[in-house]
Amino acid sequence: METTNELKWVTSAKSLNGYRLALTFNDGSQRVFDFEPLIEQYPVFSSLRDKSVFDRFDLDGWTVTWMNGDIDIAPEYLYENSVAA
Repeated sequence: METTNELKWVTSAKSLNGYRLALTFNDGSQRVFDFEPLIEQYPVFSSLRDKSVFDRFDLDGWTVTWMNGDIDIAPEYLYENSVAA
C-alpha cells in the first residue's frame, strides 16, 4: 500500500462566527477549523479570546498567524483537526 505524505499549507483564510476560520489549503480543499477548544485549553492562545484580536490574523505563506507571528499553529494540525466545508 502506497501512502503519500503531501505537505499541506494554508492558502487563504476567512473569519467565521465564533472562533472559526474557513481555510483553503494548497491541495484546493476547503475546511473549517474551530479554535475555541484551543483558546480555552492552552494559555498560548488565550489572547485570541478577544474576538477583535482573533479576527486580525495573517497568513505567513504556510499557516495562520496572529500578533506578527507571535502566535501560530501548524498547518497540518489545522488540516487534520478541521471539517470539510
